[in-house]
Amino acid sequence: MTQLQGSFQIISNPHVLVYLLKGLVFTLIISAVAVLIGIAFGSVLALVRNYCTTRRNKIFGFLASVYIEVFRNTPLLLWIFVALVLIPVPPVFKKKLFGLTSVETGLLFKGAVALILFTSSIIAEIVRGGLNAIPKGQFEAAHSQGFGTVQTMRLIILPQAFRHIVPTLLSQVITTIKDSSYLANIAVIELMARTRQVLSAAYQYNGTGQVNVSDVFVLFGFAFAIYFIINFALSLAVRRIRKNSHG
Repeated sequence: MTQLQGSFQIISNPHVLVYLLKGLVFTLIISAVAVLIGIAFGSVLALVRNYCTTRRNKIFGFLASVYIEVFRNTPLLLWIFVALVLIPVPPVFKKKLFGLTSVETGLLFKGAVALILFTSSIIAEIVRGGLNAIPKGQFEAAHSQGFGTVQTMRLIILPQAFRHIVPTLLSQVITTIKDSSYLANIAVIELMARTRQVLSAAYQYNGTGQVNVSDVFVLFGFAFAIYFIINFALSLAVRRIRKNSHG
């Protein structure tokens, strides 16, 4: 058996394959949670930054601006390590969950918090761009029909803003899926972390009794293929949406 054949034998092992695919599931779950909460929190940040401009509530707009700019202009990896050190783990995440140990569950929570905080700042600016694309006449028309500020935002402005930013949001989903690989640095059990763990034990599966260079290429090539397939499919969706919106 050649080294390359032994390397492919690793990913053909059912236990290894299931282990890696479970990592993919965690990657997608973490990314989905980060994007969904990021949309909710980011929308609030965008609204506060855009419309809290009067003397009475200007401080809130300032705080939202500081939050957005601080997170947007610093590395995600920095906040992952900050979360690792400073973020406390709630009791519900100090137990075995999702087939993980209590330690792994706690690290999963901290990593997810860091990704959520970072992603929300990016999405806030995306939403703000959508809000700024809405003509001011929409506000005037809504107020002339008796709509209050909250009703105007909820029923008229935000739906239009989100229609404008769908392609950009999908692009951010792609970025978030890729960014989730940074969590491997704190041993969160997502796809990249599990790929590295399998690589460290490759000698047990490749039939050669040692870790070979070909193991690196095959295992990380497998991870590359998974990331590429998912993100390329999303990229095609973004292109189609943009094409339809311009058509």
